[in-house]
Amino acid sequence: MTFTPAGFLRTPEKGLARLHWHEGAWVVDGQPPDLAQLRPLRGLDIEWPAGEVPLDALLLLAAAGVPLTAGRAPAWVPAGLAALLTDRSWLDHTPDGTARCLAGLRREEHSVRLRRLAARPAATPKVSVVMATKRPRFAGGALAQMARQRGVEVEVILGLHGVGYDEVRQAVEACPLPVSWIEAAAEVPFGEVLNRAAALASGDHLTKWDDDDWYGPDHLADLVLAASYSGADVVGATGEFFYLEPLRATIRRTTFATGAAYPSEVWAEHVAGGTITLPLAKFRDIGGFPGLPRAVDREFLKTAHEAGARIYRTHGLGYVLRRGLSEEHTWQLPLAHFLKVATSQWRGFRPSLLMETA
Repeated sequence: MTFTPAGFLRTPEKGLARLHWHEGAWVVDGQPPDLAQLRPLRGLDIEWPAGEVPLDALLLLAAAGVPLTAGRAPAWVPAGLAALLTDRSWLDHTPDGTARCLAGLRREEHSVRLRRLAARPAATPKVSVVMATKRPRFAGGALAQMARQRGVEVEVILGLHGVGYDEVRQAVEACPLPVSWIEAAAEVPFGEVLNRAAALASGDHLTKWDDDDWYGPDHLADLVLAASYSGADVVGATGEFFYLEPLRATIRRTTFATGAAYPSEVWAEHVAGGTITLPLAKFRDIGGFPGLPRAVDREFLKTAHEAGARIYRTHGLGYVLRRGLSEEHTWQLPLAHFLKVATSQWRGFRPSLLMETA
């Protein structure tokens, strides 16, 4: 059995079950763990044996995103794992069986933290972050978010779209990362600007970054991890958190406009465009971004899919899309659309806790 987060359920149907040591193995209520049977559970409550035992099977469950908890942890459990297992704050919220339930969000955050700890890669991958911008005012904030990425080595390539370097010089010089750039005239199509920037990339992976969105500090590491456990050619996050700037409100979308579920940890044809990530060699095999002024993300994913690339959508808890007035975006939808598809809505900026924002 392959233990990955694929098939994670945001809204479990059942409560906690017992994970305990029995006759030389970890078992769930007396039976060997079976992921298909564990998915509907809220999580597993660990009952420790009297003495030290191997943790390999327990870590496999954590890597698969199964929420694990324990009232205490013996001294022989590694400190990082012990701290996560005994943090039971995610259990403080009562589930109500709906996608809007805060208990489900806290549970998924706990699951992601466990996955990161259990499946952390040995090597540090290099990621080329490509960002095209025609709004210098966003450059400093975007570069600061790139600089706080953990678990990856980052290089930045800016596509200055109708913008001169002097307009972003201060932000670039304040960034501790290696930053290179190209300048393109305002009339050059957006997709072509991205391609000219991507031509300078030298990382193991290439990722697209949108200048006005928010990214958590483990955003890139989570995408690389998803590529590793899924074996996908292209990975990206679920576009589920949106900050509606004119309304000063945050929404979470977990369904499509049709009402159908919009899950994460699935094979899909769609991921959030500002999170598209793939090996640099695969990006070049696909032919780069389409040289279009709009719909670049959608057309890139369509081309990749038609070329046989496998696309995987991981969680979106480390990403928030900013939505202003529709004419400010290449992806044009009215604010009313986002309110229509909102599963949850909050006043102000209310991202997932994994964003680690003040």
